[in-house]
Formats: sequence, structure tokens, C-alpha cells
Amino acid sequence: MCGRYASARKKHELLEEFEVEQDASPDEELQPDYNVAPTKQVYAVLSRVPKEAERAVRQLRVMRWGLVPVWAKDPSIGSRMINARLETVAEKPAFKRAFASRRCLLPADGYFEWMPVEPERRSSAGESEARANEGRSGRDRRSEKKKKQPFYIHPEDDGVLAMAGLYEFWKDPTRAEDDPLKWLVTCTVITTQAEDDLGHIHDRMPMMIERERWAEWLDPTLTDTGQASRLLVPADAGRLVAYPVSTDVNSVRNNGPHLIEPQEPEEEGALF
Repeated sequence: MCGRYASARKKHELLEEFEVEQDASPDEELQPDYNVAPTKQVYAVLSRVPKEAERAVRQLRVMRWGLVPVWAKDPSIGSRMINARLETVAEKPAFKRAFASRRCLLPADGYFEWMPVEPERRSSAGESEARANEGRSGRDRRSEKKKKQPFYIHPEDDGVLAMAGLYEFWKDPTRAEDDPLKWLVTCTVITTQAEDDLGHIHDRMPMMIERERWAEWLDPTLTDTGQASRLLVPADAGRLVAYPVSTDVNSVRNNGPHLIEPQEPEEEGALF
């Protein structure tokens, strides 16, 4: 799954990069975020036909990560809808309506995945200590085995990633019709099987949309889900590179460019 990513480009850079015609969130400027997590506000690129307009206009809009389906009773379900699997996105009730006409791009500089590593090998003294601690609970021993090394995965040329996404509008029944918070706009990232170069880290990865397919992917008049599915082609092998980073990224409280700086893996021999 894709549960964390970095998005540090400024709004004006995204407006230019994605050839956006309308800033749909003119009063909102997100700060550079090196630890984007579910339920945070994120930038999304989409195309919609404004009222009394004759064609779709490409927009940049701020929305919350974690899709809330139109039929949801409350928005809490969004925290469980941060990813939509490519294999089932056209059929799942939570995503199929959005996949048909509300597709978007989620700009990112890169994303994070976690790879399990072997526990650190013990010395002879460590083995003695281990035997002395054999009375520890099974839970303690299992937590030791679940240690994971975070990796930062990004384009080799440091270009922008356009992750395939879906967005949805949810109407809050508890708010008045004229309340500016009446409508909640949310999104999800479409994931696919990881390419061979990255599959050893995690078996899933975000689906990327190449520049030449942006216009067609965003086209709200394209409602044929079969045709939309054909636009989802995995990135060329070798385009993305990965390296280990600090476990500071594990906590959403941590942020800053140090989170994407290369680090020596904690158990190098166990990684490759």
C-alpha cells in the first residue's frame, strides 16, 4: 500500500507543471510536507466542467486524503480508503463511481515503503542475555521480528510523480446548506503490483500516470471504465530509485527534508 509520501513543491510550481487553468483553492497554500499521511490535506489535479461552461477546465484543488464514498454515513470511513487496488477499482462499491468520472492526479516528489528486516544478530553475551530473557512474552518476541526499514522511492531524475487517484464529494447531513463545510472533498491513491526493481521492498506501489496520458485520464467525459483502465500502464522499469531513510518517518509528528536523506540501513546484510 501507499501510506506516506512527500510533496514539497510549492503551489505555483504545480500550477505550472500540470498546466492548470484554475486554482480551485485560491485561499489555501499547503506547506512543503515530507511526511504526507492519511487524512491530511493534499493537492490534487482534476478536470471539471464549471457551471455554464462548455468544456472541462483543469484545476488544482486541496482535498483530504482518504476517500469518503457518497453513501457513507460519516467521514470516518475515509481513513480506511486511502488506497484503491487497480485490480478491483472498477468494481468496488467505494470506488467504481469515482473511477468512471472523477479521476485525478496526486502530485508527489516520492513515496515511502517499509521493508521487514531481520533482528540484529546477537553476540555470545547477547545469546546469554536472550536465554535469561526466555520468559518474555511471545508478544515481545514477535515485535522484535517485525522491525522494518523505511525506504524513500522517487524518480531518478527528481521529476514530479503524478500518482493516479480518484476523488469524491461527500455531503455532510449535519450541516446547513449554506455552510462552507457542507461538502467534503476527499481522494484515494490507486495502487498496482510493484515492478521487479521495487518488489523486494514492498509488493505494491502507487500507479503513475505519464504526462502524455494526463489529459485523457482527467477527462470527466471519459466514462468507459474499460478505456480508463487501459490508461493505467506501470512506469518503465528503472525510472524509480529507492534508498533507506531514517525511521523518523515512522511518526507523523516528524517532518522536514531530513526524512528523505539517504541513511545506512540498520541491518544492511538483511536487506539484499
